Amino acid sequence: MAVRVKTGSRLHFGFQNLSLAHERLYGSLGLALDAPRLVLECERAERVVADHPDVERYARRVVDLLDLPGARVRVSEALPRHVGLGSGTGFALATLAGIARAYGCDSRIRERAPALGRGGRSGVGIAAFEAGGFVLDAGHPTTRFTAERPRDGAWTVPAVTARHPIPEAWRFVLVLPDVEPGRSGEQEDASMRSVVERASPSIADEVATICARRVLPSIAEGDLPTFADAVAEVGRLNGAWYADSQGGVYRPPVGEVVRSLESSSAIDGAGQSSWGPAVYGLTDRDRTETAREAAKGALEAADVDGDVRIARGRNVGASIDHER
Repeated sequence: MAVRVKTGSRLHFGFQNLSLAHERLYGSLGLALDAPRLVLECERAERVVADHPDVERYARRVVDLLDLPGARVRVSEALPRHVGLGSGTGFALATLAGIARAYGCDSRIRERAPALGRGGRSGVGIAAFEAGGFVLDAGHPTTRFTAERPRDGAWTVPAVTARHPIPEAWRFVLVLPDVEPGRSGEQEDASMRSVVERASPSIADEVATICARRVLPSIAEGDLPTFADAVAEVGRLNGAWYADSQGGVYRPPVGEVVRSLESSSAIDGAGQSSWGPAVYGLTDRDRTETAREAAKGALEAADVDGDVRIARGRNVGASIDHER
C-alpha cells in the first residue's frame, strides 16, 4: 500500500524581533493556505527512488534518520519552489510523514524537523503542517544565537504561542511574479545572520505593539480589514530590517506589485511573503473576482509576467492516508 500525503502552502508575514538587544529572537507569524498544495505518495522500497529533486534529497535523509532501507516517493502536485510559500518545509515534512507512515513508524514531526534542517528560525511552516490556521510562535532565547549556522538537529522548533482559525469567508490573492526565486538555503541563512547582527531593536518594539493590539485581536474577532492592515505593517517593518539585503523594503519588483494591490478597493492589505517574490493580498469571497483582476493589473503595472491564484485559509493539518 502507498501512503498519500496532502498539505497546503503557507504565508510568512514576518518576525516579531530580529535584534540581539531583546530577550527573544525571531518569533514568526503566518498562516496556512489550501493552495498551492503538495501531494505525494510514499511506498516501502529497498532503496530511495524519487521523481523530484527536493523529495529525493529529503527522502535520503529520512531513511537514514529512521534507519530504513529505502522508499519510493512520487509527487503528483508540487509547491512552487523558493517563492515564499514554504516549499522547503512542505517537501521535508510531507516526505517524513509519508515514509514514516508507510513503515508504520511515528513520524514525530516537530521533534524530527530540525534534523531535516527545518524550524531553525520560523515555526510557522511546521505548525501549519501540524494543524493549519493562523500561527504566532515564541521564537528562541537570544542567548542561543551563534555567528555560525548550527548543525542540523541542534535546535528545537519554536513553540506555538497563539493559534486561531482563519475565517471561512476570507480569501488570499497570491501574485507570483516571474522573476528570480527568493533566497533559500545557505544564501538565506547568511542574509538572516547579517540582518540580525545589525537589526534595530526599536522596530521590534513597534512590531510587538502591532501584534498585541491589532493582529491577535483582529484574527480572534474575524476583523479582516484590521488584520490585513496589521500584518501588512508587520511586513513593512520587517522590510526595514531587510532593506540592505534585498534592495529595499520589498525585493524588486515586489514593491510595485504591492502598491498596485493596495490601491484596489477589493483588497484590504498586501505584502511580501518571506523573501518573496510571492505577494499576497487579503480579500473576501464577495470581492474575489475583482481582486483577481486587480492582481493581474498589478503584474502589468510592474511590467512582469506571472501567475495569480486565489486561496482559502486552511484550518487543518496535512492529511496522511493509506491508498490501495
